[in-house]
Amino acid sequence: MSLDPQPLAPALEAAAAAGRTVVRLDLSGVRGKAELMRRCGDALRLPEWVGGNWDALADALRDLSWLPGAGAGAGPGAGGWLLAVSQWRGYAGARPGEWETFVEVLEEAVGFWREPGPELVVVVLADTGPGPVAGAPPRTPRLKRRRG
Repeated sequence: MSLDPQPLAPALEAAAAAGRTVVRLDLSGVRGKAELMRRCGDALRLPEWVGGNWDALADALRDLSWLPGAGAGAGPGAGGWLLAVSQWRGYAGARPGEWETFVEVLEEAVGFWREPGPELVVVVLADTGPGPVAGAPPRTPRLKRRRG
């Protein structure tokens, strides 16, 4: 499946027109960390060293020097990034702990790029499925280092 064309597509088009790099991360069918990491790697074109590790993913999203044309410590570019994560409810329901860690990694990246100046990384969670995940606990931010 792909992003629902209504109403997210116009927002993604507007972001692209404003100079942001729009990345679509479709999580349909993802039920485990290995598949999530593979999808992240494919969508974001991550370097191979990121592998299946939360900390490496977090590091890659904070140090974008691996991007073509970016210098060490460079930001995501003049226009920034918009990462649209779709079809995530199945994964969140199947692996709530992993989902919480993934969201934490994304929040940390957004926070990191917000610190030195204007917001450069934006994450949108979009889903065409039914309402909130039944029985999912409320998210509480964690400040400990991830493992694995």
